[in-house]
Amino acid sequence: MTVAKKLTITLKRSLIGRPEDQRVTVKTLGLKKRHQSVVHNDSPAIRGMINKVKHLVEVTEENA
Repeated sequence: MTVAKKLTITLKRSLIGRPEDQRVTVKTLGLKKRHQSVVHNDSPAIRGMINKVKHLVEVTEENA
């Protein structure tokens, strides 16, 4: 049995002045305020969203 990985994503930078597509991506990840964290299962879709806003977020991998 393989262990599913979890990703903890924390919004580190403000969305002020950012393009609309980056704002929508952060909102889709479930982040609303700075320093807020959410946990998602590791998947290609989540990784793609993280890659798009990697300059705004901090990601920590956890074994669940």
